[in-house]
Amino acid sequence: MTHPERLLREESAYIAYHFHWAYEDILTLPHAERRAWVREIARINSSISEGR
Repeated sequence: MTHPERLLREESAYIAYHFHWAYEDILTLPHAERRAWVREIARINSSISEGR
């Protein structure tokens, strides 16, 4: 089963926006690692918005 194209695009845009990584570099990440970075960015954003 492949990762749906729309979700791949969303994950890639999210990581690229926050970390300024190149699209090609993001695509080389295994799915699990890409999802881990998405979770980490979300955690960072939550901490910032909570003032920590």
